[in-house]
Amino acid sequence: MLEQLISRLDIVATGQQLHRLVSDLYPICRSISGDGVRQTLDRLRQEIPLEIQEIPSGTDVFDWKIPREWNINDAYIKDSRGVRIVDFNRSNLHVVSYSVPVRKKVSLEELKSHLFTIPDQPDWIPYRTSYYNETWGFCITHNQLRSMTDREYEVCIDSTLEDGHLTYGECFFPGETRDEILISNHICHPSLANDNLAGIAISSLLAQMLASAPRRYSYRFLFVPGTIGSITWLCLHEAQVANIRHGIVLACAGDAGCPTYKRSRQGNAEIDRAMIQILKESGGSHEILDFSPYGYDERQYCSPGFDLPVGCFMRTPHSQYPEYHTSADDLSFVKAASLGDSLAKCLSAIAILEGNRTYLNQNPKCEPQLGKRGLYSSFGGATDRKQREMAMLWVLNYSDGKNSLLDICEKSRLPFARVREAAVALEEHGLLKEASAAD
Repeated sequence: MLEQLISRLDIVATGQQLHRLVSDLYPICRSISGDGVRQTLDRLRQEIPLEIQEIPSGTDVFDWKIPREWNINDAYIKDSRGVRIVDFNRSNLHVVSYSVPVRKKVSLEELKSHLFTIPDQPDWIPYRTSYYNETWGFCITHNQLRSMTDREYEVCIDSTLEDGHLTYGECFFPGETRDEILISNHICHPSLANDNLAGIAISSLLAQMLASAPRRYSYRFLFVPGTIGSITWLCLHEAQVANIRHGIVLACAGDAGCPTYKRSRQGNAEIDRAMIQILKESGGSHEILDFSPYGYDERQYCSPGFDLPVGCFMRTPHSQYPEYHTSADDLSFVKAASLGDSLAKCLSAIAILEGNRTYLNQNPKCEPQLGKRGLYSSFGGATDRKQREMAMLWVLNYSDGKNSLLDICEKSRLPFARVREAAVALEEHGLLKEASAAD
């Protein structure tokens, strides 16, 4: 049972394990295509049974087209003495992702039109991309820019942009039913620890845990390049989409901010309610956001032609922390405790989805006598006993074939695990029967 797995979960040790995986993946230069994505997926295959898919450049996917593949070997800016003052080998953020190859000498004035900095954070390197506009550029600290006084510089970007493939990873675990829970993360950013490596690490460990757990639902884990990757998967698997009953996009899930959940486009889907229930039960600070068509891949899964029940779990939302898309989103910015807590909350929400049932009271005329069935005798302290008694009374009263356990949980304001525990005990004593579609 997932409840037992959650009760045994060591948040500290789990967080440290997740942080080690983030650290392993951090140096790799990823983009929306190329060998960096393959290296990342190869590392994840050491953790989970990923299947790697390669989609050729030029393939039409709805209104989009798979771009040419980008790879990079080296890049630098040299001053008049031949010294590398900007070096890709020191930070893969130094190069604008998808920069076309270039090797020439340029004036400082011309070079400045290809440089990006953050003036109000002069020691940080920004992260910039140019996926669908063929150009080149460097991202440097503003202090580096201030120190550039030579009239001419040598620039080199040793990259390739040619026909190849878009690569993504997929992991599927069948359950008792064909109904699926989708866990999706983007895998296209270079050395950014919170966005996107935190979500990747959490998804990987979730997959490990669920692989060996009893499963009512089937589980599909996707590791895709942002936007174009989810669009590609949806286009190529349109016939399978109807099986997806619940979904979570994981992003920015490792910083020290409070947990944040962004609802699906449906607004009150079961995954929305499950995540919100877990955040409320935690008793800690949290934030609930309504859906908006801006953010991560939830906006593709929730596009009106699909309208899947897919929300997004984060801590501090994208662009709402200064370190977002900068070199300050490093290994020190991601906290092991936050990683462990994020995984625990996602796993707890999944446990609600797995355990949510609708029952029929088999003794609906007045309350059954619980004492003679021994349903009180095994309880512990008075407070614990009272809550369990209340859970049984709520479950019995609302188990009319119309209210699920999550409905009852929300009405009673009791923890879902307590409501589920009561239902299991009542079913074992013949007082409940799971409702069928015909009931």
